[in-house]
Amino acid sequence: MDSAEFRSYVALGDSFTEGMSDALPDGTYRGWADLLARRLAERRAGFRYANLAVRGKLIDQIAADQVPVAAAMGADLVTLVGGLNDVLRPRCDLDAVCDALERSVAALAPSCGRLVLMRTPGRRGPVLERYRPRMERLFSFVDELAERHGALVIDLFESRAIGDPRMWADDRLHLTPEGHRRVAEAVWQGLGHPPTFDWDEPLPMSTPARWAARRGADLRFAREHLLPWIGRRLTGRSSGDGRAPKRPDLLPLTWEDQPTEPASGP
Repeated sequence: MDSAEFRSYVALGDSFTEGMSDALPDGTYRGWADLLARRLAERRAGFRYANLAVRGKLIDQIAADQVPVAAAMGADLVTLVGGLNDVLRPRCDLDAVCDALERSVAALAPSCGRLVLMRTPGRRGPVLERYRPRMERLFSFVDELAERHGALVIDLFESRAIGDPRMWADDRLHLTPEGHRRVAEAVWQGLGHPPTFDWDEPLPMSTPARWAARRGADLRFAREHLLPWIGRRLTGRSSGDGRAPKRPDLLPLTWEDQPTEPASGP
């Protein structure tokens, strides 16, 4: 389907698609999917948008809770991004992850005009290297699914720019507003629209932080983000438990709820 004809868009996934950590003044999150929807809405009156993504969701939960709802909506454009929360857990049944992803794609592809999958980005550093083999296997399967079902794949995993630690929030798990802006542009270009900027342009060189500043940042990260994350894993809880999607219905995107573009810069 020609992207110029898109009249509706449904986004599925976890915190990456919900928009963390692209925070708005009222405490809600914007994110790349909202930014993409805004651009598409500028091209067509009455454009409708739903965002079913919920932070912390595993791919099996996305397949069970979000996919049937999205398939029933019959949107022109659907983005499905999931599986990374599974991969980053100490124990991961990658075969089960791929099976849930395959079921999801098989249900969505016939029900929408254009299905977009993604090789999600990773923050450069020891965590990425530890889980790289799992991620590469997952993304190879994403490529296979896309070829089989005629889906589009946006490759962010190989991006040096988005892998830059300065593109990531203090929790080291979610993108900054600039990171989300670049993802929106990457999807926009992947859909065949003319570029508005080079989304993969590297950030300017900067002077590395001093040792004391790096250790202080590590301690804050451990206290404010890592320890709570470990606590949730040990107790079987998720940051998304009991949380509803921010846009559960496929409704027109009005001027009042169209998210503005963030200013460029890390």
